[in-house]
Amino acid sequence: MTLLPIVGRELRVAARKRSTYLLRAGAVLWILSIGAWLYLMMQGNSPPHDISTALLGLLGGSAVLFCLLSGVRSTSDCLSVEKREGTLGLLFLTDLKGYDVVLGKLAATSLNSVYGVLAVAPMLCIPLLIGGVSSAQVGRMALVAFDTLFFSLSLGIAVSAMSRSSRKAALMTFGLILTLTALLPAVGAWLHYRGLPATAETYFYIASPGFSFGAALNPATYKVASLEFWGSLAVIHGLGWAALSLACAVAPRAWQDRPAGQGKRRWQERWQRWCYGDAEERHAFRRDLLNVNACYWLAARDRLKSLLVRMVLGLLACGWVYGLVKLRREWLNPGVYIVTALVLNALVKVWFASEAGRQFALDREQGALELLLSTPLSVRDILRGQRLALQRQFLGPALLVLALFLVFMRATAPDAGMPDSERRSWFLFWTGAMVMFGADLAAMYWVGMWQGLTAKKANRVAGSTIARILVLPWVGMGVAALGTTLTGMTGGFEPGPNSYEFIWLAFGLGTDLFFGSFARHKLLSEFRLAASQRYTGSLRRARTNGLVGKRRSWLNEAKLTPE
Repeated sequence: MTLLPIVGRELRVAARKRSTYLLRAGAVLWILSIGAWLYLMMQGNSPPHDISTALLGLLGGSAVLFCLLSGVRSTSDCLSVEKREGTLGLLFLTDLKGYDVVLGKLAATSLNSVYGVLAVAPMLCIPLLIGGVSSAQVGRMALVAFDTLFFSLSLGIAVSAMSRSSRKAALMTFGLILTLTALLPAVGAWLHYRGLPATAETYFYIASPGFSFGAALNPATYKVASLEFWGSLAVIHGLGWAALSLACAVAPRAWQDRPAGQGKRRWQERWQRWCYGDAEERHAFRRDLLNVNACYWLAARDRLKSLLVRMVLGLLACGWVYGLVKLRREWLNPGVYIVTALVLNALVKVWFASEAGRQFALDREQGALELLLSTPLSVRDILRGQRLALQRQFLGPALLVLALFLVFMRATAPDAGMPDSERRSWFLFWTGAMVMFGADLAAMYWVGMWQGLTAKKANRVAGSTIARILVLPWVGMGVAALGTTLTGMTGGFEPGPNSYEFIWLAFGLGTDLFFGSFARHKLLSEFRLAASQRYTGSLRRARTNGLVGKRRSWLNEAKLTPE
């Protein structure tokens, strides 16, 4: 028997895909673009040593962040999707072992990520040409990136082997990566502040890729903690192998349906009551929502979704009150207000983007969307039901965030002795934040649902929506800032005191209007066509088949029409 047969097959299949080459070229183009942007922004204002260090930090940080998220994006759903479709058990009816299947799926899903990092690694040598960084720093940074990539991909496939839901697998993978990268080091720093010895603090950040990244970038940190740096790399690498071994051991048994024990059934019943209520509550809830809209009931049955948003906001409020109690008046400053606003803004928008198209993506995967379209419900009724469900979940938190923005705007209002330009800047900042908050949510409602119909995987719906509505305006903002900086260096256009606020609003509102109106038009005109792409293969092919069918019908009518 051929050694690792699935690995060879999956690599041959992936080598024929156009995306394998496009992602590699795109990764290099992205790294070169952000590197050139930072270099031009710092040119003439900073010494070469600072420029090269900042470049290495930006390029290496981008690569490490990409590696950390690769497990969530690529491998967290590679085995769970096979379990949902019932095809994982067919593989184990052959002579294949657990490591054959796991390594084969790992090779198939991680090839693009590995190629991307391989393409980016030589770009880390660009700061060497400027001077100020050593080849050892570059080598350590590349080593951290590859070690982080292996750890993230292995952790994702281990979680996927134990999960069935794509969303739960992605969230669990992201949660574990966030815990090891940021939460444990934060706990260690807090305990050290409370009197924990420095040697005990090491155990909290030894498994963090963030620590190894910082030690690789800063020569002073590496000189003091070189043993901790190499120990961190070894621990992260060992965790990757442990996760991969766990996936190989779990995969041959995870696909089998076993009867739930009495204790497990009891917990399942309790969880169902928490999520949906008892029989009387479910009946009353179903009756009330079905009288409004049937899709509203389908999307809003889980009452814990609304409660969870409020619980998270409550926890953040507790943390904010704790800071106020500890620091008192020192806590009440514009810096804290801005950070709080940014955290709330990002939390609500990202959560909203993940929910906007999730129901459509799941219904399309399970084939329920075609059943829904066979009912008397119109497309507008389906879209209205999804809007009501999102409104039920996010309207209260969104209004609360807007109210807090108003409070922060009033709290940061300058006194009478402050210049008019600064007063105008504060007013524009908070007013723009409130306007952009509402506009982004409205655009993500349409874009998220359209992405739920057209995305190949349910896990990528939220990422595609966030990239269009939240990331793209900041890319345009960066290009505009670079342009104004270069023209200012050549003695040309000088930006005014509030120019960047207006540029930010223009890019944000323009992006919302363009993508939101485009997605709305597509949903209202091609909803049924997009829902059929599960069987036709792609929306372009479905659209082409529809045009061909119309043309044939026109030709048949022309032939049957008497002259």
